[in-house]
Amino acid sequence: MSVTREDVLKALSAVTEPETGKDVVSAGIVQGVVVKNGNIGFSLEIDPKEAEAKEPLRRACEEAVKQIKGVLSVTAVLTAHSDTPSSSRPAPAAPKRAPSAQAGPQNIPGVKAIVAVASGKGGVGKSTLAVNLALALGHLGMKVGLLDADIYGPSVPRMMGLSGKPQVSKEKKLLPLEAYGIKTMSIGYMVDDSTAMIWRGPMVQSALTQMMSEVDWGELDVLIVDFPPGTGDAQLTMVQRVPLAGAVIVSTPQEIALMDARRGIAMFEKTHVPVFGIVQNMAYYEAPGSGEKTYIFGEGGAKRVAEELHADFLGDVPLVPEIRAGMDEGKPIVATDPGSKAAAPFMDIATRLAAKLYEEGGTKKPPKISIS
Repeated sequence: MSVTREDVLKALSAVTEPETGKDVVSAGIVQGVVVKNGNIGFSLEIDPKEAEAKEPLRRACEEAVKQIKGVLSVTAVLTAHSDTPSSSRPAPAAPKRAPSAQAGPQNIPGVKAIVAVASGKGGVGKSTLAVNLALALGHLGMKVGLLDADIYGPSVPRMMGLSGKPQVSKEKKLLPLEAYGIKTMSIGYMVDDSTAMIWRGPMVQSALTQMMSEVDWGELDVLIVDFPPGTGDAQLTMVQRVPLAGAVIVSTPQEIALMDARRGIAMFEKTHVPVFGIVQNMAYYEAPGSGEKTYIFGEGGAKRVAEELHADFLGDVPLVPEIRAGMDEGKPIVATDPGSKAAAPFMDIATRLAAKLYEEGGTKKPPKISIS
């Protein structure tokens, strides 16, 4: 039996709003209930001054709805309302400042290290690198997870050849979908391919937080997070709420892409997240037979930026038709032909990243391997 809006409101009517003594539905603060294939979203309208004090109420509402049979995920957000009924009541005494459950980075149980794969702009091949990097780390003997954090343009399901809805454990946690030995989670599993994600900032932030904290990742050496492009709210949410071991920045050699890459690096530096290095994607095209390289988007731009910003240069990934075709077909090159020339750059970058993670103390020592 599918979950209905009435089911959600009934569950919420059991949650009491402390100040009025009414349930949250009768108090009129529940708004924008959305029910989609077992995924529930709604907002609680509050006085903006009470945001911190209302956080326990938000969590209680989420927990109440999670108890409904058939619910896969719940996203409740606090929405500021400048003209709420509470404005007519005497202002409550300021609560003692206590750490919010989402105020700082929260560890993910069983995950030793979390690495962001990010870019300052879209269209630079960030997701292609994230997928193949995760697979390459798996070939190095690591237990790897892959989180698709691009809410507006999730591509991991297509690139990994996965579809369907995540199952839910007895503990009410989402179970990752697996392919090629990699555990994955994406908002793309929960919405139709044609669905436009018209979500405001708070909803996006809550969805990202849930995909990290309410997924049963099991034991992982590393969780690769495919960041959404840019440096906005979604990226800051991830940086502030996840204890990132570090970030890998992806760029092309084009100057316009490099400008955005600099902004991405600056964001991580300002939030005290180490930048493991820069990868230059679409570095060149190598002609079959002759091996002559053509630098379509310019030569060595990302390497120069790495030197300029005192960041490590992790390597070049050339333009190779097999890489593009594999991603379109859900058959990444590192999964289908890890010993190929096309897969070699990803294996090299993964080896360098594994060494950095070991230096940081988050993972086991990477093995020395040779793939011919």
